[in-house]
Amino acid sequence: MVIETFKASVARDAPPDGIGLALQAMWQDAKGQWDTAHKLAQAQKDETGAWVHAYLHRVEGDLRNAGHWYRNANRPASSAPLKEECDEIVSALLS
Repeated sequence: MVIETFKASVARDAPPDGIGLALQAMWQDAKGQWDTAHKLAQAQKDETGAWVHAYLHRVEGDLRNAGHWYRNANRPASSAPLKEECDEIVSALLS
């Protein structure tokens, strides 16, 4: 799947079949379902889940908590616009 297909899928009622928890979290966030996205990110207990978790706390505006999750993801805290970071994460997860 390419990022354009993923973005187009947000118009549907359910995420694409076969995508992992982190991508499901990003899909739910794109739908405006932050709480659901957060639960999905928490359920993926690895660096990828931590990266999505960090991004979601940036979306929320909780930069301190986001910093904690960036460290867990072994990634520098992002200062990119949220849309850019979203695209970076989705692209990485799709590759």
